[in-house]
Amino acid sequence: MSESEQTTASAQNRKPKRRRRNPRRRQSNWDLRQFQVPAVAGKWRFHDFDLPLPLMRAIHAQGFEYCTPIQAEALRHTLLGGDIVGKAQTGTGKTAAFLISVLAYFLEEPTPAGQKPGAPRALIIAPTRELALQIEKDAKALARFTQLNVASVVGGMDYQKQRDSLSKKIDILVATPGRLLDFHQKRDIDLSETEVLVLDEADRMLSMGFSPDVKRIVRYTPKKEERQTFLFSATFTDDILNLASQWTLDPAHVEIEVTVENQADIDQRVYLVSDDDKQRLLVKLLEQESFERVMVFGNRRDLVRKLDDLLKKAGVSAAMLSGDVPQNQRIKTLESFREGEIQVLVATDGAGSGIHIEDVSHVINYTLPEDPEDYVHRIGRTGRAGAKGVSISFVGEEDAFSLPEIERYINGKLPCEHPPEGML
Repeated sequence: MSESEQTTASAQNRKPKRRRRNPRRRQSNWDLRQFQVPAVAGKWRFHDFDLPLPLMRAIHAQGFEYCTPIQAEALRHTLLGGDIVGKAQTGTGKTAAFLISVLAYFLEEPTPAGQKPGAPRALIIAPTRELALQIEKDAKALARFTQLNVASVVGGMDYQKQRDSLSKKIDILVATPGRLLDFHQKRDIDLSETEVLVLDEADRMLSMGFSPDVKRIVRYTPKKEERQTFLFSATFTDDILNLASQWTLDPAHVEIEVTVENQADIDQRVYLVSDDDKQRLLVKLLEQESFERVMVFGNRRDLVRKLDDLLKKAGVSAAMLSGDVPQNQRIKTLESFREGEIQVLVATDGAGSGIHIEDVSHVINYTLPEDPEDYVHRIGRTGRAGAKGVSISFVGEEDAFSLPEIERYINGKLPCEHPPEGML
């Protein structure tokens, strides 16, 4: 028996086995004949996991057909009740991976009769408001054909409205650490009956100083032997692996690397340009009609503000996303960008992390990131779901030292060229 099979078997013996569903109870005017996905060698379909029909209907409505690597690897373990420690970056489909497992479990195991208001069956912790709200949105989309209730508690949002949502039974609660602890202290939230705990972007939670808060939250949930735990991180540092060993029991370890090499749908360009000419080049590029929905990344908040002002004065429909922007405004900005009302979103790495936006046509690195891994994160926001995308990096005097480090990280050379004729 392989190590992964042993892990799965151990998890299956340890966790309560999930009951098989009675096909006669599947009553709907929709069936799997309306969701035909041919089998393809080397790919997993959602059909291959025998998921509940209401969940399959939502997966079909979302346009999903084949599992991403993290989804396939994770579901093989989590659907059996096992814990998982996953290494996956933004854009790999990890959110759907844990949501599908949680929803499948809850559709198979009815809500306990004695469940109290404000006592979630599943708790999902995320480091930022934007990521938490995106997870809530994805969860509601996947639960749309069920009676399962999804709620969120995040800082910077209407406190009383969130408190009111806790007065009823909750199946899935998505939260940021600070606001969750606030409600828990006031006894509006009870974590003692939590059946599934999800820690998303664990490395970012640690880097943002949330480690003490998260440790307190985990202590308020049942022991690891009595709950199922998913931990996802873009990196596996010693601290992350140490916490994973404390919080999970016999977990399956899944590592999915997203590299530039396997992002074949992204046309990567590097324009050699002086620092003084970067602003003129940016405006000229964005005047082209082919630039439909663009994310521009800068390394500092003051630079993002400067670029936002520059583009607005040039008549470009733009908005900025940084830590300086009030939370309500950031949410409105993201929705406007998603709906196509804003053409260009200028962001820092911190503010842009964890945001899922479809149909981004271009990513422009006005400055190269200081961390080579952030280059992969940035350009991964385009070229998703089989669509073609373009990334353009401006390399000036200040960026010269970052380029070789990025090329070493991605194990490849980036094509450097001068900007097109007439752009400067």
